[in-house]
Amino acid sequence: MDATYDPAQLRTFLAVAQTLSFTQAARRLGIRQSTVSQHVRRLEEAAGRQLFARDTHRVDLTDDGEAMLGFARSILSAHERAAAFFAGTRLRGRLRFGASEDFVLTRLPEILESFRRDHPEVELQLTVELSGTLHRQLAAGRLDLVLAKRRTGDTHGELMWQDALDWIGAPQLRLDPERPVPLVVFPPPAITRARALEVLEEHGRAWRIACTSTSLSGLVAAARAGLGVMAHSRGMIPPGLVPVPARAGLPDLGGVDFVLLYGNRRGAAQEAADALASAILAGGDRLHRGTGGTGGTGSAEGP
Repeated sequence: MDATYDPAQLRTFLAVAQTLSFTQAARRLGIRQSTVSQHVRRLEEAAGRQLFARDTHRVDLTDDGEAMLGFARSILSAHERAAAFFAGTRLRGRLRFGASEDFVLTRLPEILESFRRDHPEVELQLTVELSGTLHRQLAAGRLDLVLAKRRTGDTHGELMWQDALDWIGAPQLRLDPERPVPLVVFPPPAITRARALEVLEEHGRAWRIACTSTSLSGLVAAARAGLGVMAHSRGMIPPGLVPVPARAGLPDLGGVDFVLLYGNRRGAAQEAADALASAILAGGDRLHRGTGGTGGTGSAEGP
């Protein structure tokens, strides 16, 4: 029997693959967790393969699940293009999209290129800024859609995924426990900067600013040069940098949420924002899974 892949089941599969959580996927999609489980089970039955390895503590993609990611994105993209074509609708107007610096080194440009190809009559304006700045611009009505961070525990925006924050640095970096921690940070109102300073103050660790830049590329260059350590999302560690081992004695940074936030505009701008949000959600795994770094095998450490 030929396999049939239901778009609703594929969307659920992508949500689970991106969040690695049935609970978070249900919250994102606005459906019950039992429905998420049902969709995944039926998709696995259609494929004849196990797509997730799961137990009571964690969810991971299998090799077949990794393969399904690309197929799911392609099927959903074709489905949406066909629906738009036969509905006789073509998106138009101006879309002001803001993305945080975190995504500069990811595959977000591929998603935006595909969106522009599918919707050539949308005038896409991109703003790259710190998450805190983008939140303010959205509230002021200067943006229609934002992809950025928020503090864990906040509730505004549509959750895409949660990630841990790590201290990262050059592989050859050595920290002297008797001297202030050298920090490579964004300026205020950066969320990672605020969190780094909070946890160091809470644990009585002295610190100093070794480099400040509004550019992620500038911070990465400083960290690679060994100027100091950065607080950064574990799933988006830039190439050439590694997590600082626990034996260095730096306090735990906790986690961070990555979210989509919508403006208050209506009409064409809102329709375009919804379409781009759908494209980002469908390709979200390309933004933070395997985007860089070398995992936990680095050697940045204290003496």
